Amino acid sequence: MTFLSPVDMAKTKPKEKNELKKKSRAGYIPSKTLKTPSSLSPKILLEQAAQSLQLGDADSAILLAQQAHDILGAGTKESLPALNLCGEINIELGNIELARKYFLQAANIDSDGTIDEDHGGGPEKFLWLAQLSENGGYESVEWFEKGCTILRRQIQYLNERQSSMTIDSNKTERQNTATLIDEKIQKLAGALCSIVEVFMTDLSWEEDAEQKCETLITEATLIAPNFAEPWQTLANVRISQQRLDDAQAALKRSINVWKDLPCQDPHVPDYPTRVSLARLLMEAELDTEAIEVLEGLVAEDDSSVEVWYLGGWGLYILGEKQRNNSKNCNIDKIFADSEKSNVEKDRKPEDWRNTHISSRQWLEHALNLFKQQNYEDERLGEHAQELLETLKTELGEEGANSDQGEEDDSDGDWSSFKESEEDEAMVDAE
Repeated sequence: MTFLSPVDMAKTKPKEKNELKKKSRAGYIPSKTLKTPSSLSPKILLEQAAQSLQLGDADSAILLAQQAHDILGAGTKESLPALNLCGEINIELGNIELARKYFLQAANIDSDGTIDEDHGGGPEKFLWLAQLSENGGYESVEWFEKGCTILRRQIQYLNERQSSMTIDSNKTERQNTATLIDEKIQKLAGALCSIVEVFMTDLSWEEDAEQKCETLITEATLIAPNFAEPWQTLANVRISQQRLDDAQAALKRSINVWKDLPCQDPHVPDYPTRVSLARLLMEAELDTEAIEVLEGLVAEDDSSVEVWYLGGWGLYILGEKQRNNSKNCNIDKIFADSEKSNVEKDRKPEDWRNTHISSRQWLEHALNLFKQQNYEDERLGEHAQELLETLKTELGEEGANSDQGEEDDSDGDWSSFKESEEDEAMVDAE
C-alpha cells in the first residue's frame, strides 16, 4: 500500500471555514433591505458594519459599509476605512473579485502605506492583495514585500517611541505600545513566512528560491523567536531539504512556544495552522507529538474530518512502528536512554494492536463525518477507507463499531492509550 505524504495531502485539502471562501457569489444581491437613519455618520455606519461582521451577519454589514462608502465618496482619502471594510466583508461573502477591487482602490489612495491606520492606512490592504492575487508568484511576493516594508517602518517607529518613554510615563501607554509592537512583529513574521511558502510552491523553479527562503526565514526567526509560525515554517523548509534532525528541532521549538498556554493566548497558532503543524510532525516522524496536537484540536472542535483522519493515520503509522520494533517509536518520552534496549526487547505484541484499535476508531469517525458533511476531498476519503480496510483485515472484529457508541476498553483516546502504555512499561521495568 502506498501512503500519501502529509505534504502531498496538504496541497489538496479543502480550506477551513475561516479561510478564504472559494465559491464566488459575484453578482450577489442581499435579499433584505437594511433600514438605517439617513442622519447616521459614516463613522457610525462603519462601526455598525464591523459589529455586524463580527456577529456573522455579513449581509447587513456590507449594506452598512457601502452606505458609508457612498457618503464618503469614491477615490477620497476619507473613504479608506470603508474600502478596507468592504473588502473584508466581501471576502466573508465569497465575492473575491469584488474584494480585490476594493483593496486595489485603497492601495491606489495609500500607495506607500503612510496614512495612519486609524484612517484606513497601513499594510493590511497589501497583505490581502498578496493573498487574493490571481497570478500568484511574483505578484503575490511584491504585495507581501510592500506590506513588510510598512510593518518594518511601523515597528521602528514604535521602538523609538518606546525608548523615549521614561519611568514616569503612563504605565498603560507603555503596555499598549509593547503590545502593539508584538502584534506588528507577529504580522511581519507571518508575511515573511508567506513569502517563503510562495518560493516553495509557485516559484520553486527559480534558481535562487532556496536562498530566498533561507534569507526570509532567518529574518522571521530573528525578529519573532517567541512566536510559533517562523519555527514551523523553518521546519517545512528543512523537511524539503531532507534535513530531518533540523526539522524536528524546529518543530519542537515551535510547540514549546505555546504548549502550556491557554488557547485564547495570541501566541497559540490558529486552528488551521495547528492542523498543518500536525502534518509536518508526521512528516518529520514525530508521531507522538503529532497525535498530541491532534487530540488538542479534537477537544477544541470535534467536527473536523481532516483532524480525525490525520489522527487515525498517525496512530496507524505509530502502530506499524511498534510492530516492527522501530527505533522511531518515541518511547524515550517514558524511559531514560539507558533503559531503551530492555524496553524495546520486552515490549508486548499487544501494544501495536491497541494502537491500531485506536487508529480504527479515529478513521471510522472521520469517515462518518466525511459522509455527513459531503466532504469534498475525495483523496482523503479514499486513503482513510484504504487504511480502514487494512486495519479490519488485521484486527477482525476487535475494536469495531466503536463510533456507534459500543463500549470498548480503548475508546480511541490517545491519552488513554499513552497511560496504558506507560503502565505496561512500568510493570516490565520492575
